Amino acid sequence: MISVTDLKSGVVFEENGQYLLVLSYEHIKVARGSGTIKVKVRNLQTGANVEKSFPTGGRVQDVSVDRKKVQYLYSDNQVHVMDMQTYEQFALDLKLVADISKFLQEGMEITLFSVEDKPLYVEIAKIVDYKVEQTGGSARGNTVGSSFKDAVMENGLVVKVPLFIKNGEVVRVDTRSGSYVERAR
Repeated sequence: MISVTDLKSGVVFEENGQYLLVLSYEHIKVARGSGTIKVKVRNLQTGANVEKSFPTGGRVQDVSVDRKKVQYLYSDNQVHVMDMQTYEQFALDLKLVADISKFLQEGMEITLFSVEDKPLYVEIAKIVDYKVEQTGGSARGNTVGSSFKDAVMENGLVVKVPLFIKNGEVVRVDTRSGSYVERAR
């Protein structure tokens, strides 16, 4: 058991048989009352984000989570990855990567969260570089406001990019929102 005041971002705990990953932590103290701990958590089984409140003296069940770097290889009816330390290849269920599957590209390094050798959650980098495979041209003088065009990345992802981006350039994409960030240097 760990105190709720130790629930910082990245900590995993168990509640009602569900594994919860802490995304954000806030301690609220009211004038004469006792403090309250508010945490935003992600349920690792369902992927749902929920806000929870605990009294300051509360305790929760801690969980030892294995974080392992794996390399994405390919997908068919499963997701095939390789352990970066042992070079062992294994398959994961497609449901684990359902929300991030459009950002995956061959050779990408991802983090696999597991409890007792049971995979629970997959995480990728927040910013990823992609090569632009196809994008439309831009009409000269069409820059009154901030203008964007569709660009198809090397893995098939379609992202809105500024008009000055050309085929073959490498751009950075935010995997949380799927939006263009900047040109890669």
